[in-house]
Amino acid sequence: MPQKRGISKSGKSKHIQPKSVLDSSDSEKLVKAVLDGDRRALAQAITLVESTHTTHRARADDVLSALLPYSGRSIRIGITGLPGVGKSSLIEIVGLHAIDLGHRVAVLAVDPSSSRSGGSILGDKTRMSELARNDRAFVRPSPTGGTLGGVARRTREAMLVCEAAGYDVIFVETVGVGQSETVVADMSDMFLLMLLPGAGDELQGLKRGVVEMADAILINKADGDMVEQANRTAADYRSALEFLRPASNEWSVPVSTCSMVTGVAGSEVWSLMGQFRKIFEASGEIARRRVVQTNAWMWSEIGEGLKVALRENGEVIRVLSEIETHVSEGRMAPTAAAHLLLETFRGSQ
Repeated sequence: MPQKRGISKSGKSKHIQPKSVLDSSDSEKLVKAVLDGDRRALAQAITLVESTHTTHRARADDVLSALLPYSGRSIRIGITGLPGVGKSSLIEIVGLHAIDLGHRVAVLAVDPSSSRSGGSILGDKTRMSELARNDRAFVRPSPTGGTLGGVARRTREAMLVCEAAGYDVIFVETVGVGQSETVVADMSDMFLLMLLPGAGDELQGLKRGVVEMADAILINKADGDMVEQANRTAADYRSALEFLRPASNEWSVPVSTCSMVTGVAGSEVWSLMGQFRKIFEASGEIARRRVVQTNAWMWSEIGEGLKVALRENGEVIRVLSEIETHVSEGRMAPTAAAHLLLETFRGSQ
C-alpha cells in the first residue's frame, strides 16, 4: 500500500522534522508528521488518543478527524487465545513474512493491567524483538487499563492512526482471558483464535461465544511429540464447528495446526488471511462489518461518556454516597438505585 504523505499548499510533499513536532502542541503539525510516516509522531499521536486526561480529549478528536480520511485501507487482524498459546510468536513470524512481501505492519499488543495498581507488563517488544526492530514495523504495547475484552479502550483510535501513517497490515493481540475477548471481533476484519493441543479440556473451558466468532482456528505447538495430539485437537474442533451456525455462507471456518518451532506458520497463515480478504472484500462483507463496528464504537463512546457525566453531576454526587450505602446494606436493590440515580441526573438537566 502506498504511504500517505503530508501535502503543503504548493501541492508538494512536505517533510516534517520530528523535533519540531514533538516540541509543538500544534495538532496540524502532528497530523502532517503522522502522514509523513514519522514514527515518533505516530507514537505521540497514539499516546494522545490513549490519554485519559480530559484536556487532551478535544485535541485527540481533532487529530483523529484529520487522519480519518487516510485510514481504513489496511487488513485488520484480531488474534486471541489463552496466555502462552503463542500469539506474539505467530504475529512476529507472519509480520516478518508480510514485510518481505512489501507490506508495513503495525502491532497493537494489549498487555494485562493490574486491577490494583494499574501497572502493566508491557513485554511484547521483548517477545517480538525482531519485528520491533524492523523499520517497516511498529509495535505498540498498551495496558488494558481494566477494560473488558482485553483491549485497551482506545485501541480503535490507535488503529486508525497507524493506518493513516501507512501501515496496511494491523494486528491486535489481546490478553486472552475468555469470553470477554470477543470484543476484539468488533474492531477487526478477521478474528483468529489460537489454541493449544488437548481438545478435551479446551472444549470444556472455552466459552462458546469465542469459537462462534472465530474466522479461523489455529492449533499451535504442532511439533515433536505434540503433533498427533494437535491433529486430534484440530479434528475435534472441526467436528464441533459443524454444530455451530457459520457467520458467512461463503466461508467455512478453517481449523489448522501450526508450529513456531518448525516455522510452519508464516506463509500458510498469510495465505489464509489473503484468501479470507479476497472472498470477504468481493462479497462486501468487510465493508458491512466495518459499518456495524463503527456504529457500535459510537454507542460505546456514548455509554462511556454518559458514565463520566453521571459521576460528575452535582445532584448525583450529592445523593450517591447515601444510595451506595443503602445498596451495600441490602436496603435497596441495585436496579432501583440505578433508576433513582438516572432520574436524579435527568432532573438536573
